[in-house]
Amino acid sequence: MPDTDTPMDDRAKRLGFLLVPGFATMSYASAIEPFRAANVLSGRELYRWRHISPAGTDVRSSTGLAYRADHLAGDRSDYDTVFVCAGGNPATFDDRRTFQWLRSLARQGVALGGVSGGPFILARASLLDGYRCTVHWEHVPAFREAFPRPELTTALYEIDRDRLTCAGGVAALDMMHELIEREHGPELAAAVSEWFLQTHVRAGSANQLMTRHERFGLASPRLSVVIEAMEANVEDPLPREELADVAGVSLRQLERLFARHMKTSVDTHYRRLRLERARALLRQTTLTVSEIAMATGFVSPSHFSRSYKARFGHAPARERESARPA
Repeated sequence: MPDTDTPMDDRAKRLGFLLVPGFATMSYASAIEPFRAANVLSGRELYRWRHISPAGTDVRSSTGLAYRADHLAGDRSDYDTVFVCAGGNPATFDDRRTFQWLRSLARQGVALGGVSGGPFILARASLLDGYRCTVHWEHVPAFREAFPRPELTTALYEIDRDRLTCAGGVAALDMMHELIEREHGPELAAAVSEWFLQTHVRAGSANQLMTRHERFGLASPRLSVVIEAMEANVEDPLPREELADVAGVSLRQLERLFARHMKTSVDTHYRRLRLERARALLRQTTLTVSEIAMATGFVSPSHFSRSYKARFGHAPARERESARPA
């Protein structure tokens, strides 16, 4: 049951959902709906919640729908758990009041969660240092460059002491299943999952992404292995000969595999992959162009800039300007 300005019932778990403008609607729904279902199916008020805004009374989601906040960040702290829901480009969110409030909650022993881009904001507030955590795969490169102290994984969700992080999307259903099971038993958790037609509850340790073999529909598992090796070695690109060794084929055979299945060459695909990573870093970090060139394996900033313009039609600096919020 939602709550407004009245004190929360001590018998119910007190939840807060901090909605950062542009938060992902599906991730938010997957996070909050299991608690509503637990209340309905149990016939008891197990959970109560409020919505919180960094500023203003209304917060617009990724779909443009406006949600009415119950209070602003910093106005109250009577919570057991607060989830930060974010999407879009969380790296651009920089609100001192919100960060201070989150740190204050942590000092009071409030558990803190992040959904989709939410872990990025918790990390900006230095609240994931020394914790195992995860974030949506889109934000992983920028997160790793910006925050070396958290122990980042690529799992669907991570629950480490009083920090709960989730990659977002429907993965929030999986994390909330585990939370409900811990607090109210497997029978209720199973009933909630069945209500949402979730016939298979995934473990937190499951990977966010399909294998490259599944993603590209590749007929060759060898090619899938090579593409995964490329993605894991962006800063220090592997020589073509080493990639061929990874696949267990000759260099000529590897080139034929790329030409047949990817319609491109080994070098071209690797360069495109590195440039896509660079574009994400430009949009989601404050790293300099020189630092991004180094982080994506280019020999010099000038070489990086030329390659970037050839691929995307504009210079790296323009990419960063277009990513800034209006």
